[in-house]
Amino acid sequence: MEKLSHTLSASFIASFRDYGQRVHQLSDNLSQEQFWQNPYSYGNSFGHLVLHITGNLNFFIGTNVAGTGYVRNRALEFTDTTYTPKEETLAKLDEAIALVITTLENQDGDSWSEPFEAVGFESIQDRLSVFLMAGAHFHHHIGQMIYLVEELSKTHSS
Repeated sequence: MEKLSHTLSASFIASFRDYGQRVHQLSDNLSQEQFWQNPYSYGNSFGHLVLHITGNLNFFIGTNVAGTGYVRNRALEFTDTTYTPKEETLAKLDEAIALVITTLENQDGDSWSEPFEAVGFESIQDRLSVFLMAGAHFHHHIGQMIYLVEELSKTHSS
């Protein structure tokens, strides 16, 4: 069981590190203005998606697995007009990823099946499921970021 636990942790850690690197690479050529600009009449800016992923990881893994006490303001993740510097926003994402990695390193054979509870997320019943959900959610938003970067590069070069 410990070998499986180690394999699960290592696989999740590799994925979360990869996702973080992808976000950084995608944002490399975005200016501060582009980072917060939404080129569409719907959806979110790249920066707001970073805030959302950061909030999601801090809430689901931080609060509900690691017990950090993080209090989430999900609505603000999409509406914040502070427009903090891109580097600062990405650094907060990196901190959230580091928290997830530390939490994963602390999992053992028994902890994967420990109950998970969060109001409104009753379908997530154990820790393994919450890590799966958090990783899939992160990956989903990277797809949106790819489209944003592509569109922003068109409008920037025109």
